Amino acid sequence: MFEVRYTDLAARIGRLETPHGIVETPSFVPVVHPVRQTISPAFLKKIGFDIVITNAYITFRQYGDDARKRGIHDIIGFDGTVMTDSGGYQVLEYGSVEVEPAVMAQFEKDIRSDIPIPLDKPTGYGLAYEQAKQYVATTLENCKETLKVVGDTDAIWIGPVQGAEHLDLVDYSAKKLDEMGFQFMALGSPVELMEAYEFAILAKMIAKSKKAIPAKPIHLFGAGHPLTIPLAVALGCDTFDSASYMLYAKDGRMMFPNGTARLEELTYLPCQCASCTSHTLNELRAMPREERMIELAKHNLYVLKAEVDFVKQAIMDGRLWEYVIQKARAHPKLMEAVQLFSTGDFDFLAAGTPIFKEKAVYFFDAIDQHRPEARRFRDKVAGFRSAKKKLVLFPEGEVHPFYSTKGFKELAKKFPDAQICTYNPFLGVIPSEISDIFPASHNLTARLERRADDYPEFQSSIGKFVANNNFEEIVIVADSFMQQVAGATKLDARIVDYADHVIDRL
Repeated sequence: MFEVRYTDLAARIGRLETPHGIVETPSFVPVVHPVRQTISPAFLKKIGFDIVITNAYITFRQYGDDARKRGIHDIIGFDGTVMTDSGGYQVLEYGSVEVEPAVMAQFEKDIRSDIPIPLDKPTGYGLAYEQAKQYVATTLENCKETLKVVGDTDAIWIGPVQGAEHLDLVDYSAKKLDEMGFQFMALGSPVELMEAYEFAILAKMIAKSKKAIPAKPIHLFGAGHPLTIPLAVALGCDTFDSASYMLYAKDGRMMFPNGTARLEELTYLPCQCASCTSHTLNELRAMPREERMIELAKHNLYVLKAEVDFVKQAIMDGRLWEYVIQKARAHPKLMEAVQLFSTGDFDFLAAGTPIFKEKAVYFFDAIDQHRPEARRFRDKVAGFRSAKKKLVLFPEGEVHPFYSTKGFKELAKKFPDAQICTYNPFLGVIPSEISDIFPASHNLTARLERRADDYPEFQSSIGKFVANNNFEEIVIVADSFMQQVAGATKLDARIVDYADHVIDRL
């Protein structure tokens, strides 16, 4: 059903096999109204969307038996993969729907949905714990009732994970749905979180569900903005739906890679999509409201499609970390979420990060000490054992590996019996013997002044390396960064200021 082809962090480029074709993930899933289709599904297919989501509950109310005869693909005019929501959004908005879970499940089966969702009880954001717990229990019970109806089917039924900010409920919900046998999971209730810009809570929710069900594909309800897509994908979400492209357009808002702007506030039109290159800014403003709304909605769809493709290319290039950090700088609340990557709750990001990458790792500032490649290398060095009694630490240069440089040869000649290592604020200690291992052999570090206090992983790396070996003498050629570290760690070492011809002074 789901084949993973490429990975980086927890992101996956995969192939999801459905009754109506293959969906390549990650994929944005546009919401299509089953009755009123302002943007035609044919247009969605034309610009590259091979999966959509529509509301089975509205279809049930509006079409009834006619939908059973025709099937959902004919109803909405889309021959690709169709996901159906069974009324969870209406439950979130209005409190309930007038249909039983088993009836809704049978209807979704009858209309031949490719990826149906059981009738769930969305937790929503800000709900008291006991009430949220009750909603989770209701959703799980509904899912049990649904499975009694499903029977033998090619459809991929989704298990809706609820719990919102109550992370223990998210964990419980995900594991119970996994036990029931659902092959595709969906994380519910993020819309209100994203509207409140609570991206850190969203990141924790995704992480909790991902760790509970690491192998299965995960859908994220209501994620429809270029700013949030890279974060969601990096954390392991494979598909995500939203009607944002139309909702924003109705409000005169245009999506851009790093934010949203109102059409009326723009001085320039910084976009080269088909809609924007066909009209000037003044022409868009002068259009009748309905016509303008359609053009803005198309623009938003182009931007969303491009964002997913940018993320996919970043995965292929091994640059997803850099891309996520770049996007996070577009909003302070996103950076709050990214800072969580430094905690143990996000150590699962390492599992999908390749051991070797063709392109160099870029190190910019303190957050990069926590990227999986750096963590993995520091762990390797922590297990390095040297038989030598003297340690010489030298600043890393731009030529890799270190043992190929003139500086190393001079040091080796001067200290033939010493363990010679370089150091890097992100990778820590780099023994010359393994300086040809990725990413020590293949990285580029921005030459900036740094505060030692911002790099606790570096200090820990040096401490572990010294503690795990039996050096009787330590010589440190210290740049300004290392001078701070040496003072903070109180290493029993001879400190020599780094300068031109420093080796001659050792």
